[in-house]
Amino acid sequence: MRRNWAARLRHVTIDGLRAVVLENERLRVTVVPDKGGDVVEFLHKPTDTDFVWLSPQGLRDPRDHLQGAADDVAQFVDHYEGGWQEVFPSGGAPSEYRGARLAQHGEVSGLPWECEVVSDSEEEVAVRLRVRTRRLPYAVEKVFRLRSGTMALEIEGRASNESGLPLHAMWGQHIVYGLPFLRPGARIRLPEGVTVIPHESAIGPGGRRVQAGGPWQWPVVPADGGGETDLSVVPERGAPSDIVYLTGFDEGWYEISGDIGMRVEWDATLLPYLWMWQELGASTGYPWWGRVYTVGLEPFSSMPTDGLAAAVANGTALTLNPHETKELRLRAEVLV
Repeated sequence: MRRNWAARLRHVTIDGLRAVVLENERLRVTVVPDKGGDVVEFLHKPTDTDFVWLSPQGLRDPRDHLQGAADDVAQFVDHYEGGWQEVFPSGGAPSEYRGARLAQHGEVSGLPWECEVVSDSEEEVAVRLRVRTRRLPYAVEKVFRLRSGTMALEIEGRASNESGLPLHAMWGQHIVYGLPFLRPGARIRLPEGVTVIPHESAIGPGGRRVQAGGPWQWPVVPADGGGETDLSVVPERGAPSDIVYLTGFDEGWYEISGDIGMRVEWDATLLPYLWMWQELGASTGYPWWGRVYTVGLEPFSSMPTDGLAAAVANGTALTLNPHETKELRLRAEVLV
């Protein structure tokens, strides 16, 4: 029965793509099965605050990409609407694994997923999404669950190796924050004992926030060019672009807060890294053109953002044995 109260869900179309809206008294979460199962809205209704960053280019259907040069980076970026992506089985730059060429951020974020309703009551709503990768023999599924009266989205993920061979993978949650939630001075909290591993090189021509080398202790780290920078404070617009890898989590959680906040919890034994991507308006070329102010806090199995081959080489890639399934639970809760 369709409801306009308590927990409820609706099937809608957004820019020609199938979407499903999970809603309760406090939250509205919009998921797009036709485009990677992306979360494109995480709205706290009492304050009208959407936590996820939305790209200026908006939501685009990857199946309509008929023009432009062949490019394994553009395959992701040209259809990147912001929000929250599932990244699997490769993270970051294009990579080749055992003869399979993998594009930016792997396969599943650009594929249409099957979607079915698994719960629809006043107490809770839930949908299950499923997809198979096309270049590696994996099956991935995730269940989004929203309970009445709560401010938390619960996610149950599964990744299965459908072959008789041991295989590697990178698995991540590409969660990015933006306006109206993200503003200069917003604070990021992590558990005690976390360390900061800088990316090997700068990711943009305008320098970087964190000095190469390390690892450093969170949150105050040596700044590029001298002095120190406090990574727990979101800087003003125009600060250098950067990416660092945070690790050493006894418990997988972070909080990011301004006027209100978000707490994300995950299994740090499966995803021991948190990628911190900072694109704060300093990148004036393709693809950002100086229009982007966003911070990504992305639980990941592996590092760096150089693709699966690099993660295999440094020993951080996941191994899925023949017909093995790995399971992941996440929880994203609004803090007031």
